[in-house]
Amino acid sequence: MRHDRLPDGFGVRIDPRVRAYSGGRILIGGSPARLLRLAPEAAEMIGDGYLEVTDPKSAVVARRLLDSGVANPRPQLLPSLDDVTVIVPLRNNADGLARLLAALRGHTVIVVDDGSDRPVRIPESRGTRCRVTVLRHDEGQGPSAARNAGLRAATTEFVAFLDADVVPRSGWLEVMLGHFSDPEVALVAPRIVALDPESNSLARYEHTRSSLDLGRREAAVQSRGLVSYVPSAALLVRRQALLAEGGFDESMRVAEDVDLCWRLERAGWRLRYEPAAHVAHDHRVSFPSWFARKLFYGTGAASLAERHGKGMVAPLSVPPWMVVASLLFATMSKWGLLGGVVTLVTALARLRRVFTALDNPTRIASIYLARGFFSGLWQLASAMCRHYWPVTLLAMLASRRIRRIAVTMAVADGLADWFTHRDAGGLDPFRYLAYKRLDDIAYGTGLWLGAYRARSVEALEPTAPAR
Repeated sequence: MRHDRLPDGFGVRIDPRVRAYSGGRILIGGSPARLLRLAPEAAEMIGDGYLEVTDPKSAVVARRLLDSGVANPRPQLLPSLDDVTVIVPLRNNADGLARLLAALRGHTVIVVDDGSDRPVRIPESRGTRCRVTVLRHDEGQGPSAARNAGLRAATTEFVAFLDADVVPRSGWLEVMLGHFSDPEVALVAPRIVALDPESNSLARYEHTRSSLDLGRREAAVQSRGLVSYVPSAALLVRRQALLAEGGFDESMRVAEDVDLCWRLERAGWRLRYEPAAHVAHDHRVSFPSWFARKLFYGTGAASLAERHGKGMVAPLSVPPWMVVASLLFATMSKWGLLGGVVTLVTALARLRRVFTALDNPTRIASIYLARGFFSGLWQLASAMCRHYWPVTLLAMLASRRIRRIAVTMAVADGLADWFTHRDAGGLDPFRYLAYKRLDDIAYGTGLWLGAYRARSVEALEPTAPAR
């Protein structure tokens, strides 16, 4: 575990979703949610929600806020852009490379040609001011091997990995670089947005719900958090940290980015998702290639479970009380409803004990219990339609009641998701719902296929959240 001090001038700001109680001495929030107790002196440092590091004591408080997930960094220092090498792994995408190089200005670029049918050549009149070096693999070794080759060839303190099918937006690098003024940060990732969000209805869906787009909320990247990994399509990393961890796992052709994030986290490094930086991605928008890619993503869970344990990739992670209450309510019987209420009241009593030091602990416990219950219910609905859709289908064929419940949850989950993202892609709810369910079927099929190939069900097993 690393313990490097934050530099003077570094700031942290309490996340707007965090709730403060007892004069700011108790903070509740983060992902996963937690209760953080602060000494009066530490609470006084935060004041209106912002803390600037000025001495060792404030540095310790700032680090604790960051590691608890209740605050976000506001760095003041910016490493030089000259300290960054851009690495582009490439196979048979000369047009994408030309488009990418045209968007880069003044950077040192290493293009790793991973066995393209026609070797990559960078013409002198390419319309870019980049300094470009091409490394060639005569035979394709995979994107992980290509990235590692570029990593070993680079000499700068930081490297930015950009796939050939992306185009970075203005200011993307400066926004992310500031995070490295924290000496414990090893990796920062931008938000991946759509390069062409309007070409057809599938493009509009991908603009809204791409697997690569992790949303508008900045966050620490943590294996059990809201942002559990970041995609390798665009990454900025501390070169020595990545080399120390062996780079990307070259045996993995899928989910190698997830594996890298979790290995860096386990080694004690901090990782950040910075949605203020945008990199546009040329999404697959023809149905066959889109469906195949979603299925391909699903196959990676089995290898992740083998490397990191089933608890890290569980399709469903909800507390037992929530499952019991949901099953009892689903019976729609008098005794089932009564049992569900008793289960919730019991859970409320246990949760209330956590908040006994606060004013009105029953009210606060009720709020968080309700949030947990409906969040868990959403997880259940999503898992039924996505990870466990083959099981759900068999159950629907066997029971009319389950069929009604499953259809209701599938429609409700899809429409709620559309309502949440209705302003992003402009799709009507009917097409959005259809694409959402096909998206889930593709990923779930890949999940089961990967489990079959690995001869292991670890990637399919639900778990209870860690306490």
